[in-house]
Amino acid sequence: MSSAQPSNTVAYKMPKARERFVRHLNASVVVGGILAAGSIFLALLGPLLAPYPPMEPSAGQQLLPPSYAHWFGTDDVGMDVFSRVIAAPRVDLGIALSATILALTIGTTIGGIAGYFRTWWSELIMRISDLIQSFPVFILAMVLVTITGQEIWIVVVVIAFVNIPLYVRMIRAELLSLRERTFVEAAIVIGVPAWRIVFRHLIPNVIGTIINQATITMGVAMLLTAGLSFVGAGVRVPTPEWGVMIATGASSIVTGQWWPSVFPGVALSASVFGFALFGDGVSRMLDSRQRGA
Repeated sequence: MSSAQPSNTVAYKMPKARERFVRHLNASVVVGGILAAGSIFLALLGPLLAPYPPMEPSAGQQLLPPSYAHWFGTDDVGMDVFSRVIAAPRVDLGIALSATILALTIGTTIGGIAGYFRTWWSELIMRISDLIQSFPVFILAMVLVTITGQEIWIVVVVIAFVNIPLYVRMIRAELLSLRERTFVEAAIVIGVPAWRIVFRHLIPNVIGTIINQATITMGVAMLLTAGLSFVGAGVRVPTPEWGVMIATGASSIVTGQWWPSVFPGVALSASVFGFALFGDGVSRMLDSRQRGA
């Protein structure tokens, strides 16, 4: 008579937190995250991985087509395009990240205060935001950079300035509805200071919205940086920056040398698309988790 043998295998059970994360993960987060991570990786290590110095021209190497020696060819002064493309994220991403953090910090603070307090000066803040947003973003940024100078830190401040009203309006709109919740009324009754209610109880409830807007701002800031450099109002030549490379290579397209501007244009598009896609995916994933889907 044969007896049933007890099984020694134990089914692996995924921890609940990781199971919820995997269940709500979507393609936008994965694809966007890969593209964004690639940009961050190049920002950190790109200049070190460049096969040629990204800012040193080579005599007699002008406008060479893509080859084994120069994967993306060379530009009109003989600099290796591939080396400059992978070195550029340090400038582009550095400006975009700094401007986003500055805009997020200032805009969230002002928006939180304007959303919690209903006074004449909170309305004044919104009217100033409306005034700034009434101007075309690129034109306003170009004028401000032209007036104040073309230093990189000035570009950061200008890009942050034109994006602050977005966070002010977004945070204020969210807090106007949240401040009527029961937990806010309870905090007021027990004497919790207003600043603590805003920054410890209200703003953490809109973190998903902030993350989504921050990733979008990253892409917009990179486009603004490239656009300002393209028209000569941003980063200066020969700094490896995608907008500068597109601008300097654009004149060669009519004579058939497309590679000095096409490759940096593709890199810029992929990076901006990656951050936007990642932000959208994270926002939808957080919404799904909040709904318990």
